[in-house]
Amino acid sequence: MKIKNYLFTLIIYILSTHIVLAIQPDIFVQSTVNRASKVLSENVSKEEKINELKKIALETVDIKGIAFYTLGAKRKTLDDDQKKEYVKLFNDYFLKSFSSRLAEYTNPEIDVLGKEVLNKNYTIVNSLLKGTSERPEVKIDWRIYTKYSENPLIRDLIIEGLSLARTQKEEFASILNSNNDDINALFKTLKKFSEN
Repeated sequence: MKIKNYLFTLIIYILSTHIVLAIQPDIFVQSTVNRASKVLSENVSKEEKINELKKIALETVDIKGIAFYTLGAKRKTLDDDQKKEYVKLFNDYFLKSFSSRLAEYTNPEIDVLGKEVLNKNYTIVNSLLKGTSERPEVKIDWRIYTKYSENPLIRDLIIEGLSLARTQKEEFASILNSNNDDINALFKTLKKFSEN
C-alpha cells in the first residue's frame, strides 16, 4: 500500500512539475519581445545594447538549428571538424547581424496576436510591430521550436510573409554555387562579416 501511494504521489509530482515548467509559445515570444524592448529603450550606448541583445538571443534562439537549416543539403557532406567550425562561425555571424540590426530600433512595440500549433515540435506565433510616424506596422510570425516545452526556442521569423531563415539559406547557397561548392568560401565570407 505504501509503495502504491508513493508511486501515485511521484506520478502527480512529475505531472505537476511538467505543467509548471511548460512555457506557452505565445507567452515566450511576448516575454522575449518585452526583454528586447526594455534593452532598446534604456539610455545606454549602442555597444551595451548590442551586448545585452546578444545575451537574449543566446537564450531564446536556436542558433545551431538555424545554422544547419541554412546550410541545406551541404551539411551532410561536412566532417565533424567542419561542422564545428561552421557552427562557431555562424554563431558569431548571426549574433552580430541580429544585434546590430535590432539596436537601430528605439523601443519597438510588438503585440502578440495569437498562435497556431502546427505539430508537437512547432508553433507559429503571430504578432504585429506597431507602426510609428517613421515606419509602417509590420506583421511578424515567429516559428517556435516546441519539442522541449520547458525551453521553447525561436527557429525563424517570417516578416510580412518572408522567411528570414529561408532567405539566409538562399544567400548561402548562392555563395557556394559561385565558388564550386567550396565550404571554405562560405567560411571566409562569415569570418569577414564578423571581423568587420
